[in-house]
Amino acid sequence: MQQTFGEYIRYLRLKEGFTLTQLGAKLGIDSANLSKIENGKREFDEKRLMKLAATFQLDLEQLKIEFFGDFFAKKLFHSKCSTEALSIAEEKIKYLRTKSTTQSKLKFNDEE
Repeated sequence: MQQTFGEYIRYLRLKEGFTLTQLGAKLGIDSANLSKIENGKREFDEKRLMKLAATFQLDLEQLKIEFFGDFFAKKLFHSKCSTEALSIAEEKIKYLRTKSTTQSKLKFNDEE
């Protein structure tokens, strides 16, 4: 997706024919704040991703990819950071998953 997450929400809303007020009510956001999200002046709250997915019958995991991809891109862009940070983040995720799996096994084995 080459649009911001807010622009994506606007696209979905218009495609379904919802007004700002209608979609805002479904997501628990007032129309003024939803407008700010769509225009990039406010960030979408991660806690509402499930409601957004349900409203538009989207795959939640794919929506998370779009949301976090946009979030990370904005952070890197605004901090003028190299995209090399993404490779390092990917390595850290692998490490954290390994560490988490190892700790889960340790806890399970200690319980026996």
